[in-house]
Amino acid sequence: MHKRSIYRIFIILLLVRFSCLGQSSVENATSIVCQIKIDTSVVYQNIDNFGASDAWSCQFVGLWPKSKKEKIASLLFSKEVDLDGNPKGIGLSLWRFNLGAGSSEQAEKSDIKDEWRRAESFLNKDGSYNFQKQKGQVWFAQKAKDYGVDQLLLFSNSPPVEFTKNNKAYSVSGQISNLHKSEFQNFATYLTNSAIGLEKMGLKVDYISPLNEPQWDWADAGQEGTPFWNHEIADFVKVLDSEITKKGIKAKIDITEAGQINYLSREDNRPGRGNQITEFFNSESKNFIGNLPNLSHTISGHSYFTTSPNQKLIKERETLFESLKAVEGLKFWMSEYCILGDNNGEIEGNGRDLGIDPALYMAKVIHSDLAIANASAWHWWMAISPYDYKDGLIYIDKNKEDGNFYESKMLWVLGNYSRFIKPGSKRVKVSSSNKNSSLLYSAYHSKSTNEIITVVINNGEDSQLIDLRNHSGKSLRTYTTSSTSNLAFEKVSNSTIKIPKKSIVTIIKNSKG
Repeated sequence: MHKRSIYRIFIILLLVRFSCLGQSSVENATSIVCQIKIDTSVVYQNIDNFGASDAWSCQFVGLWPKSKKEKIASLLFSKEVDLDGNPKGIGLSLWRFNLGAGSSEQAEKSDIKDEWRRAESFLNKDGSYNFQKQKGQVWFAQKAKDYGVDQLLLFSNSPPVEFTKNNKAYSVSGQISNLHKSEFQNFATYLTNSAIGLEKMGLKVDYISPLNEPQWDWADAGQEGTPFWNHEIADFVKVLDSEITKKGIKAKIDITEAGQINYLSREDNRPGRGNQITEFFNSESKNFIGNLPNLSHTISGHSYFTTSPNQKLIKERETLFESLKAVEGLKFWMSEYCILGDNNGEIEGNGRDLGIDPALYMAKVIHSDLAIANASAWHWWMAISPYDYKDGLIYIDKNKEDGNFYESKMLWVLGNYSRFIKPGSKRVKVSSSNKNSSLLYSAYHSKSTNEIITVVINNGEDSQLIDLRNHSGKSLRTYTTSSTSNLAFEKVSNSTIKIPKKSIVTIIKNSKG
């Protein structure tokens, strides 16, 4: 072959090689370092807790063989680590106890076909109380306490069937509430007596949430539930507040568990059941109850159906935050969420999925609720699910006496927040040199542990490098949840940290180190 031809081939090969190297460096996004700066002098909201509920599976799983239920409790509540430094559980700081309406005792006559969605009541038909009921739930509540979960919330989906208009745990038509005003005192007595009964078992009740998603009609007998109108809520909470004072209970009342967060700031399609920040906390409102001594200066709502598309996710939370600012010191608790509906094609709520994709979607919602709406608490719906939905942290076989259980990535992603951001922590300012759309980040300062906690979410298909120059040090450590790891612990010796693709990484720095 002619020397000139050989030379040309050599040049072509070199060009191809350099082209491939260039393409590789573009695809490998870790070559771009994102500098993140944390400013603890700029403080946003206090964090009160991270939680989940015992509905509805704990009534049965709490009666499962000891070894299995102990392991499940450890996954939810433990703050311990294994020999390699990996957390054994997600360390929840609040546990939600479903105070049933008695549909379980009614069995098929309750009209609720799925017995797992029925719930026992401590109240007997003759008006006496039996605190041997709800044993499975009490077991989990006691385990939560044993693990150091220091906040317990009682929530009711329906008043007891002994008090409702139709003697059922669901509404007749959905166009009126299922509790007559003449029964308000009885319902308040039931709630407070239940709290006292649990406290006698060593379970101190911190919050009582008397109603749940009052905007929905609850007329299909799919589960316990009843609608309430704002004037009814105001009148009932006054009765409950008086009963708490009379009995000397220390629990605070939590309202209103709105079915969607938009109902906190406006009425939308639920006249008389929305605009609840103004209705209950504006002193000019006829339904004002913000001055009641036992009412928490907090309003709670659920993030359902407000998370897609991304523009709506952001806008709804910005709107909510603006409404909250109108009432001095009013806090927002995001008190229930799981992935429901089709979410504008972003993710389907139907179908169990233990993998990282729903966990990443969940992480985006947590981040948005905390960093945009300034939520002081974040609660998942069902800690344990037997269903084929994206509604559980831990999934189980639908067996009342025994079965297998399955960890989901959603469990561990919630742990990226709940395990490390302690009650009393404050969200602080964090900024970045690179507005990469695949990275979300928030930061928190815990004075009790002298730690700065940064949570970084990478939704992208490439890993990213971040630089925490103003927080380098020997005490820096990371916990990563990805498709292959669950809060995997790693010590970091320098300020540059790799955020793997499709992962959530919690970075801990001793603020005095």
